[in-house]
This record gives sequence, C-alpha cells and structure tokens, in this order.
Amino acid sequence: MPRERTLLAPSVLAKIDNMSLRAKLVVEGYLVGRHKSPYHGFSVEFAEHRSYGQGDEIRHMDWKLYGKTDRYYIKRYEEETNLRSFILLDTSKSMGFKSKTITKLRYGASLAAGLTHLMINQKDAVGLILFDNEIKKYIPPRTSNTHKSIIYNSLSGCKAGKNTDIRSILDIMAERIKKRGLVIIISDLLDDPKRVLKGLNHFRHNKQEVIVFHLMDRQEFSFDFNARTKFKDMETGNVITTDPWHIRSSYQEKVEEFKNMYRKECGNQKIDYVPIFTDQKFDLALSEYTRKRSKSR
Repeated sequence: MPRERTLLAPSVLAKIDNMSLRAKLVVEGYLVGRHKSPYHGFSVEFAEHRSYGQGDEIRHMDWKLYGKTDRYYIKRYEEETNLRSFILLDTSKSMGFKSKTITKLRYGASLAAGLTHLMINQKDAVGLILFDNEIKKYIPPRTSNTHKSIIYNSLSGCKAGKNTDIRSILDIMAERIKKRGLVIIISDLLDDPKRVLKGLNHFRHNKQEVIVFHLMDRQEFSFDFNARTKFKDMETGNVITTDPWHIRSSYQEKVEEFKNMYRKECGNQKIDYVPIFTDQKFDLALSEYTRKRSKSR
C-alpha cells in the first residue's frame, strides 16, 4: 500500500486532534485515485427572483426590477438551491467501544467532519445533530467556512454519553426538518431495530433522502476472543461470562441477520444502508454521499 494511503488509515487519522486537518485528510484520501472531482454541479448563475426579506443583503437587490414594479426583489442564485443536509451522529455509550485504536464515535466524528468539509466546499448547507437518548447539540444548516469551524469544534468535543434512544431522536428531527434534503445517520444502531426503522421511515414519509452509515468495530463481528471472557453491556451494565468459541458461530449468524434485516428493510423504503467497519477507510462513505447527492439534485 502506498505510504500516503497508509497515513490516511482511520487508526492514524484518529491520532490527529485538529479536526479541521483531519477532515481535509479524510477528503484528500478519498480523492486519491479519482479522476473526477466531487465538487461538481455548483453554479452561481442567476436562477430566479424572490421577495426581499429582513436580513437579505442589499447588494443582491435587483434595482432594474424595482424600477419596473416598485417592489424589492432579491436575485436568487443557483448556489442557494444546492443540497441541504443534516448529519445525525450517535454519541451514546456504545459508540465509545474500540477493540484497537479508534472508537466508533471517533470514527463517526471523523466521517462527519469529512462530509462537512466536502459539503461546504460544494456550497451545500450542512447541519449537525449530536444525540444519545436526547439531542445534545443542534446546529442548523449553513454554508460558510465559519459554520464549518463551528461543526468541527462540536465534533472535537463530543464524548460518548448516555444510553441510546434512536427512534425518539429521529421522530423529533423528522418533525423539525421541514425542507426536503438529505439526512445522514451515523450510528452503531444498537437499539430496537423495529423502532429505529419506524423513525427512519418517518423521514421518508416527509420525502427526505436518507443514508444510514452503520458503524461496527471489526471485533463486534468477528468475536475474536480466545479466552474465557467477561462481557459487559456498555449501556445496560448487564454482564455475562462465557467461552467465546462456543458461541462464535451463532453470534456471527445473529450479527449477519441484524445487518441483512436493515439492508432489506431500508431497501424497501429506498433508504441507503451502508455498513462500515472502523478499520475501513472513509472512501466507501464519501462515495455513497456523492452518489446520493448527484441523484438528489
């Protein structure tokens, strides 16, 4: 593997505290080997007029139209019609798990930062929601570089918190997000699947496009433990002690069933479901976003 690609591995990026630098490296790593830039479709050409409103900049006023109609109108440009996205990042206790060098939460925060960098460079508006069993942070969508810094700061400071209640958060946000756009959920989905799916369907009922990035630590699937082990649920505190090799096969089957259920049910609702391990590079997630974006415009 080329040295520059090795340096962009999640385990290496996780050691970088500067979220802005981490976001840039995530995106630059994605761009390596690509011949076509994802920064396409942006235009500042005139699109239409809209009525002047409080807070609008006078420099966008169409004075010629004012002379004809005696009314104030603002020139609306194509950049204002670009995609509005919300990133919902799960910060519950279980997201703090890691088997090696990077927790699911740190991976998710890096992914959210990379997506933010990519979106704002495309002049797309992006908002951020951090949640566990309640909304910990709500940042509405904007497109400025200052806004980018606000999101980075929030991601830098996020820590694994309380238990998960994904369904209630999805319902709250589905009611709050009125304009159609793209909703991105980054979570380990360790909650009641039926309730989570109802929350996801709430977004689809409101005509939102949805991507679910399902984060897993590799050991959560491989169950690669070689000695009698005590397992503690990070959210409920329940503890069991067992010989892992006795249950490894059945455990892996259950995990596959869990993933396949999400893949099937999300597919039925035209929700993009993308399982990702935290030792995978960020290319898969960013490619899915750019593909979805091109379809959503």
